[in-house]
Amino acid sequence: MKSLESLDLSRNKLCGQIPRSLSDLTYLESLDLSYNNLSGRIPSGSQLDTLYANYPYMYSGNVGLCGRPLQRNCPGNNNATKLVDGGSKRSAHVSDSMFFYLGLGSGFVVGLWVVFCTMLFKKTWRIAYFRLFDKVYDKLYVFLVISCAKLARKTPQLIEKLG
Repeated sequence: MKSLESLDLSRNKLCGQIPRSLSDLTYLESLDLSYNNLSGRIPSGSQLDTLYANYPYMYSGNVGLCGRPLQRNCPGNNNATKLVDGGSKRSAHVSDSMFFYLGLGSGFVVGLWVVFCTMLFKKTWRIAYFRLFDKVYDKLYVFLVISCAKLARKTPQLIEKLG
């Protein structure tokens, strides 16, 4: 039983609490307890948390279930435990986002310096870059001049139609 990999108990009219021993099944890869009459606190355990992340529907249809990872709080929860759990989640989220932005910023700086150093030491790349920049500038300038001329021609005609 400990090497069980998949367990589907959905739609079986089961009632009562989820056994704590279910979180000890380390080889379990998929679990479906949806649409039964289960109630009570969901047992905590790294295996069940991992399964919920992969299969968020696994507790669907069990109105009596409460606790983490569901949004329903169990009766008798202390505010102190909510604050401790919320604080650790918040600090983990801040830590993750800090590492993300730190990596993003350092990657941008390193990439920018690689391009600039290459252009500094390779004359052909530098010439190609400035030629490309000049072509884009010329095309943008011509586009704006033509667009303004078309708009200036259409404006008196629009004023006559509206007036």
